[in-house]
Amino acid sequence: MVKVQKITEEVALGEGPHWDHDQQALYFVSIRDKTINKYVPATGIHTKTTLDGRVGFMVPVEGKSDEFVVGVERKFLVVKWDGADGSPATVVKEIGEVEKGTKNRINDGKADPRGRLFAGTMGHEDPRGDVLHEQGALYRLDGTKITQVADKISISNGLAWDLKEKAFYYSDSLEHCIRRYDYDVETGNISKLKYFFDFKKHGITEGVPDGTTIDTDGNLWVAVFNGSCILHIDPRTDTLLQKVPIPAKQVTSATFGGPNYDILFVTTASLNIDGEQKPPCGATFMVTGLGVKGHPNVNFKL
Repeated sequence: MVKVQKITEEVALGEGPHWDHDQQALYFVSIRDKTINKYVPATGIHTKTTLDGRVGFMVPVEGKSDEFVVGVERKFLVVKWDGADGSPATVVKEIGEVEKGTKNRINDGKADPRGRLFAGTMGHEDPRGDVLHEQGALYRLDGTKITQVADKISISNGLAWDLKEKAFYYSDSLEHCIRRYDYDVETGNISKLKYFFDFKKHGITEGVPDGTTIDTDGNLWVAVFNGSCILHIDPRTDTLLQKVPIPAKQVTSATFGGPNYDILFVTTASLNIDGEQKPPCGATFMVTGLGVKGHPNVNFKL
């Protein structure tokens, strides 16, 4: 039986959940609050600290228990944070800045199976939530080397890899569908773009694709912003397998975690862009009883 449980206090724009197996902790960000967050299921303790700018993602650095690569505005930074509530995060290194001179910002990022970082940007967003189209891009970080791998992106989201299928899945939210690229694990190169799972053709009339994760069966779990749900999709057959309701309209992302990787952690937002979003909107949720498992999240190899 599927159970959805609220596990954290509400934030403005929760995003980028990452399960750290060594710490047995969930890391995530709140973009609008400019915070990086840690939640430990064993204790129920949620801690956070504030960075100097909107933060689009956080991924632990391989071999470090207290260092993270983060996207702050248009910069890729390495910060040091001990995980204590309100304890300051210090910048260890600036890897680089993209799209200088724009009002774009980094939105979502994740390490691929070899520890490279893939992260993208989005166009300037006005107070109503309207975003300038095709102003962003998708980047790959091989250590400190930054390479653009896709352009004309409106809202970069939804990263997942399938080594068996040699596939990279990715979403530009405003396209209302999901991208599939051929993926070379040795080089990190992506090619041969194809589109699948058109929301309207599948009867998904509310919301857009946001953050994505993949299970060990090769199926995707796609957060639907403004859709109050997670979609369970078979990308090989373009089939909707399941729709998991989430008690928040603005569902932003998901990742598998827990000791057995059978818990789906889901982040949400509480942005009043199309009506008041009352609690529990903005909370992080724990979904159990799905009957599937995910892969370990990969740390960034600097």
